[in-house]
Amino acid sequence: MSTPLRNVDADFDEPVEQWPFEAVLAAVDRGEVTLWSRLIAGIRADPWGAVAERVAEAIAIAEPYGVAPLMREVIAKAINDEERLEREQIAQRVRGAVAASGMTQAQFARRIGTSASRLSTYVNGRVVPGATMLLRIERGVRSPPAR
Repeated sequence: MSTPLRNVDADFDEPVEQWPFEAVLAAVDRGEVTLWSRLIAGIRADPWGAVAERVAEAIAIAEPYGVAPLMREVIAKAINDEERLEREQIAQRVRGAVAASGMTQAQFARRIGTSASRLSTYVNGRVVPGATMLLRIERGVRSPPAR
């Protein structure tokens, strides 16, 4: 499958991350399902990576034709899915910190200088704590509460 698209100097057997921009543009513009599937897999693997960036550039040129609108949706969904996963991972860290502290959520919230309701939003993943709050949460586990 070295060159499934005419006038494109690329080896489509190579990993999609190694395709030159011209190959990505040609795949988006006049490719077929096998090539699109490989691009989609590359986007899902790293929604902010080189493949997603090249596809975004290609669809800016190719829109509104072909699969360009679909590829734009694929990038948006991949980013959304990854952000949801990251929020859940942070929520798991917060839940783990609260559990490891041996305190109630209300006690732990006081320990880290926030309200119980705000801590609850971190625990269930509705809100992601900022970097400094996350550090406080992680420190709250290591430091015994003041008596």
